[in-house]
Amino acid sequence: MLRPLSGALAGIVAAGFGVAVAELLAAATRPEAGPLVAVGAAVIDATPTPIKEFAVRELGTNDKPALLTGVAVVLALLAAATGIFGRRHRLVLIAGAAVLGLAGAAAALSRPAAHPFDVVPSLLGATIAGLTLWWLLNRSGRARPVTPAPATQPVEGFDRRRFLAAAALVAAGAVVAEGGATGVKRVRGGAAARSRADVRLPAAADPAKPVPAGAGPGFLTGNADFYRVDTALTVPRIDPDSWSLRIHGMVGNEMRLSFEDLLRRPLMERVISLNCVSNEVGGPYIGTAKWLGVPLAPLLKEVGVQSGADQIVARSAEGMTIGTPVATALDGRDTMLVVGMNGEPLPLEHGFPVRMLTPGLYGYAGACKWLTELELTTFAKFDAYWVERGWSADGPVKTASRIDKPRPFARPAAGPVTVAGVAWAQRRGIKTVEISVDGGDWKPAELLPAPSIDTWVQWRFTWPATAGPHSLSVRATDRTGAPQTAARATPFPNGATGLHTITVTVA
Repeated sequence: MLRPLSGALAGIVAAGFGVAVAELLAAATRPEAGPLVAVGAAVIDATPTPIKEFAVRELGTNDKPALLTGVAVVLALLAAATGIFGRRHRLVLIAGAAVLGLAGAAAALSRPAAHPFDVVPSLLGATIAGLTLWWLLNRSGRARPVTPAPATQPVEGFDRRRFLAAAALVAAGAVVAEGGATGVKRVRGGAAARSRADVRLPAAADPAKPVPAGAGPGFLTGNADFYRVDTALTVPRIDPDSWSLRIHGMVGNEMRLSFEDLLRRPLMERVISLNCVSNEVGGPYIGTAKWLGVPLAPLLKEVGVQSGADQIVARSAEGMTIGTPVATALDGRDTMLVVGMNGEPLPLEHGFPVRMLTPGLYGYAGACKWLTELELTTFAKFDAYWVERGWSADGPVKTASRIDKPRPFARPAAGPVTVAGVAWAQRRGIKTVEISVDGGDWKPAELLPAPSIDTWVQWRFTWPATAGPHSLSVRATDRTGAPQTAARATPFPNGATGLHTITVTVA
């Protein structure tokens, strides 16, 4: 029994040491090349859409830590198996290390923004893990035979004390290496935060309309509370001094802009709601902020979009591609290259230094973060990341509404109860919001003022609540007169539909 356990422990400890060293090297050079991150990103790409949607729905912003934890658990199991079988067959150690190293290297190279160096951390880590495991198994050695053998003689072929001392030494090394990686990441993160803090945004040449005085509290979503849904397992840390944006493809004049070039252009400020296509009915993945940026339309006119170009492919520093219809940048809406959010530079996790924002489109179709490139092309020639995975290409936001108060399963007291929430139909605006109690007639809610059709609208309704259980439903109608559909549909492939309904029990 001790032999298999010692092999499993040796495998896990050796793998932990190898991964820690690999992560330390990656942290000091290219954080996205770390084996856990590289494998995790490859898993995201290979995961079927229904499973991704389940993860976003059930885990929210915890989906990334959960994925990395899962990768680490699988690695530990494979390392344990390698250690168990490697006790008898040393070739298993070589094969196990080779498989893990090559898997990490292949995952790193599969990333859209991969660099040849990215294979080094995984290969180095696997080599160190294999050599360490070999040493640990040899350190377990054979206990010196005692003749005649007393009852206390160690199990034949296993020196537990020596093995545990060696394993403790390796584990300590892993802790030191992982601590070093964490420290380097903090230093790099601190440098990125300081670079962001050093940015001084100019005043907008075209300021936003103020949020009307009659709007309710929470109309604007704070940066810390704004939702984040993306595939980046590590937030890109981009130095604005070295950042540049390339605009090319089907254009007359290719252009490259620095961050300072952008800031020298006339900036506009707009209050716009942004929502994720993965948002379920009544879900949290929508927010409203005051954005500062450079209008995209004048830039496209300067480069000269060629006839036939109907898609803007935005590329991120971490390799994401977002496809946006050219028409949405030229039809008069406030499509922009954002540099500021709610009066400060973009937060790192929301795309610093520059992201794209297209009012009326879900984020996957018009809001590329950590932007580095815009290519003018056609939808026939190129499928962006999400379109490759079956999502619709255009991504217009659907009319939707949500009940925020009372919360589901609340127990309000009988009498007047305020029912409140938000509704949105970017580019069309909200005409009416209605409430139905227990499937009864639809009653109009009061709409609070909003600055534009590109933001959500807050609403409220006074309900004369009576004792007992009740269901509350909400529906919105946009300014074209089209009501929100009641037909229930999942977010895939172009956004969820259905009426948000909650249940409460009135005391």
